[in-house]
Amino acid sequence: MTDKRKAEEGALAPWFEAGRAEAPAASEDWLARMERMALDEMPAPRPAAAPETPAAQVRRGGWLRETLGALGGWPAMAGLVAACATGIWFGAADPSGLTDLLDAASGDTITALEPASGFDYAMLGL
Repeated sequence: MTDKRKAEEGALAPWFEAGRAEAPAASEDWLARMERMALDEMPAPRPAAAPETPAAQVRRGGWLRETLGALGGWPAMAGLVAACATGIWFGAADPSGLTDLLDAASGDTITALEPASGFDYAMLGL
């Protein structure tokens, strides 16, 4: 690791080594002052709150709120509603445009959708 460090530092390596060797140590007085200032800034501890009873927790939220929280909240519920509406639309809409594409009488459409022919499947052993 030292060789890699010296290679990265290049010509400045002697000055970096001198700086590392003469690292100043913090005085005891300064450390004591910093500790006192840090302890003065710390907030006073608050008393522990009494644990809630299970009845109070049930009254706060019902099964709908718990289910909504388990699913991920309102953004996830909006996604589920959108997916449900899309599924209902796909199920209720008449797929007349799709049946034209998949009509067995038009061989060009079938080869456009499926480039492999029956011969290709026979050669694959499928």
